Amino acid sequence: MKITDTHTHLYMKEFDEDINSVIQKAFRKGINRFFLPSIDSSTIPRILELEKKYPNICFSMIGLHPNQVNPDNLKKELKNIETWLYKHSFISIGEIGMDFHLKKNFFSEQKYAFQTQIQWAKQKKLPIVIHCREAFDQVFHILSKEKNSYIRGVLHCFSGTLEQAKKIIDLGIQLGIGGIITFKKNHVSQFLHQISLNHIVLETDSPYLSPHPFRGKRNEPKNLRIILKKLSQIYSTSEEIISNIIHSNVEKLFFRK
Repeated sequence: MKITDTHTHLYMKEFDEDINSVIQKAFRKGINRFFLPSIDSSTIPRILELEKKYPNICFSMIGLHPNQVNPDNLKKELKNIETWLYKHSFISIGEIGMDFHLKKNFFSEQKYAFQTQIQWAKQKKLPIVIHCREAFDQVFHILSKEKNSYIRGVLHCFSGTLEQAKKIIDLGIQLGIGGIITFKKNHVSQFLHQISLNHIVLETDSPYLSPHPFRGKRNEPKNLRIILKKLSQIYSTSEEIISNIIHSNVEKLFFRK
């Protein structure tokens, strides 16, 4: 069984003491690849360090997270990220997007950063990994304008409605499914079976969003098996069949030439 955690922050301080153990525990559960989204330019060296230490296991992404958007240094920060983008090979631009939960201001700055990074993705022919929290309409509007050009990616940590899922899939974007579907009070698990497995990838967002019954504890890539088990129940399909389909989705999205 080949399983990829398409969104994990293994470079964060929460993993400083036991990163090798975390990776080995994931391996024993069948999770053998880890995609690392950056938050801003300061996180990129640590991500590249892990990629170098674990070649063909850890894969680096690059991007400016919307919650790191600051008008005082936005253009400088984007320039720093763009410099990295053209001197190293990344598998994706991410995580990028818009967030009006924690950061209710800076609408125009978030929009500018998101649009700028989408253009980079088009130029480099890379997928995008989208952070969207309380900003679906704004994100969808921006993506819709790019529909007829080269764009593909993942809506990370999907927690929206069935209608929103269908709209985003119609744009060629995959749904990133994580621990939320195991929560007792969640609506995604109620309609997810209506979405083809061909439009789904798996993620933990570790160290955040631990699945039930580990909510409140540090999340790890090994917990992807809990999410896979829940998907098996939702789709009434074996974990192996689901993992094979999703592995194919990941290959097509992140590794196609």
